[in-house]
Amino acid sequence: MDNRDEVREFLTSRCAKITPEQAGLPSGSRRRVPGLRRSEVAALADMSVEYYANLERGNLAGVSPAVLEALARALRLDYAERARLLNLEAR
Repeated sequence: MDNRDEVREFLTSRCAKITPEQAGLPSGSRRRVPGLRRSEVAALADMSVEYYANLERGNLAGVSPAVLEALARALRLDYAERARLLNLEAR
């Protein structure tokens, strides 16, 4: 079953919930998206923007637990959200 849309929705919705200030980043004056930008999430998770963009497009197959944990930390996921992310990767 293809769950790319579900992964995309999950990640983008979690990015939108965190302000740059909450993540310890400068807010800047010209933001086109609510919450964190891809580049900010990638920096917080210590991965390239291209790699994060690939994940955000729904390509979670074969992603290591360490990458998922870094992403969960960057997006400040709670226990239920972390479980959901792991469940999405497993499908």
